[in-house]
Amino acid sequence: MNKEMIIVLDFGGQYNQLIARRVRECNVYAEVHPYTLSLDKIKEMNPKGIIFTGGPNSVYGEESPRYQKEIFDLGIPILGICYGSQLMAYMLGGTVETAPVSEYGRTEVDVDNSSAIFQGVKPQTICWMSHTDYISKAPEGFKVVAKTPVCPVAAMECPERKLYATQFHPEVMHTEEGQKMLSNFVYNVCGCSGDWKMDSFVETTIREIREKVGDGKVLCALSGGVDSSVAAVLLSKAVGKQLTCVFVDHGLLRKNEGDEVEAVFGPDGPYELNFIRVNAQERYYKKLAGVTEPEAKRKIIGEEFIRVFEEEAKKIGAVDFLVQGTIYPDVIESGLGKSAVIKSHHNVGGLPDHVDFKEIIEPLRLLFKDEVRKAGLELGIPEYLVYRQPFPGPGLGIRIIGEVTADKVRIVQDADYIYREEIAKAGLAKNLGQYFAALTNMRSVGVMGDERTYDYAIALRAVNTSDFMTADCSEIPFEVLQKVMTRIINEVKGVNRVMYDLTSKPPGTIEFE
Repeated sequence: MNKEMIIVLDFGGQYNQLIARRVRECNVYAEVHPYTLSLDKIKEMNPKGIIFTGGPNSVYGEESPRYQKEIFDLGIPILGICYGSQLMAYMLGGTVETAPVSEYGRTEVDVDNSSAIFQGVKPQTICWMSHTDYISKAPEGFKVVAKTPVCPVAAMECPERKLYATQFHPEVMHTEEGQKMLSNFVYNVCGCSGDWKMDSFVETTIREIREKVGDGKVLCALSGGVDSSVAAVLLSKAVGKQLTCVFVDHGLLRKNEGDEVEAVFGPDGPYELNFIRVNAQERYYKKLAGVTEPEAKRKIIGEEFIRVFEEEAKKIGAVDFLVQGTIYPDVIESGLGKSAVIKSHHNVGGLPDHVDFKEIIEPLRLLFKDEVRKAGLELGIPEYLVYRQPFPGPGLGIRIIGEVTADKVRIVQDADYIYREEIAKAGLAKNLGQYFAALTNMRSVGVMGDERTYDYAIALRAVNTSDFMTADCSEIPFEVLQKVMTRIINEVKGVNRVMYDLTSKPPGTIEFE
């Protein structure tokens, strides 16, 4: 792989990998590293540029993360974002203090088009602000190249030293010309050629896996979803028959999904994989009986998930590595570094303390969902698998509010099947990011056939998203929703009410639990 790269130094921001992802969209490779990465290591890596991320601290706080001042003398272009911009200003003699007026959300910013990072950007552009501190005075030698009525230094630069900084976040989609700004930094300032593509990631990852695994045995957690499928094919190309894929049917899959997964990855499928199916439905139902708290359910599912793998590993002999299809939004929501824990994913925060494998390999850990799909296509996985509807590792366990029972699983499976079928019939499948039915824990009175009913309510969910970090509710034609509602109530025993969830992410999450 061409080693032309941008290093993203993480100071605790939620958007650290999003910055790297935006740089990779410019066809330039980017890696995220903690701010503790040594100066010698940075010199050894020889990056074309460095980006300082945002973070929750105040730069003037005693415990706040800092970096050696010598980094600014390397001659490597640096872009500071939010906290990163304040850190640059503070360390180089500027003034950072609590802002008289905090700025959050979409903000109109005046920019100077003569700046290399604002080339081609409108003089007044919408950017995403999120700060309580601000740079009240830029360091000597810096020119202010953007401002708002309450933020005197919304961006600054010192072209002679190749130092640039923005108080706003160019990496988020709400900054309307943010990608252009990052592209300007990568090309105009760093002088990158832009010859990195997803095939470079695939090629490099396969080589790294071969080196790591050697002649060891590998067990892959295969759910049949997009992420684990891409991970499985990636591993099969890297280590071949050293890989055994274990598919755990925990009884929390979509309708008919267990058989569909086996048809694709089993002995009659197109892939040369050692495939084992474990039917563990009753085992999971027993463990989940009486459990209603979402995090408890996730951790139970996660622990059983690992225990099944340990058991299968013993049957096939010593296994050195466990592979999982963890992707970056899973890591962020489960809490990474100083990021907040939103919910534990069964293959990240939900792992038990003791795991009987030498190491867990997560080759997709730093990718977003759309990047995983690109990697899948690069690996030759058919489009119908790559663009399959996303499905969480804990499965229907987190689409059933409250206690999980076999009957509730049957209800949500049937309702979800009808929903997906009608979406497909209406030709809407390609226009929606993710859609599914969930079973609420609410029961209400209804009238069916002149008889009183007291049954469950199904909630339909559909969102549009590119990275699964943020999402907006999808607009589904009313007549389609009406048809889905009618079919579910008529065909699914135990349901007398259907609702449509309008919540975006944030404040909600895509899944219900």
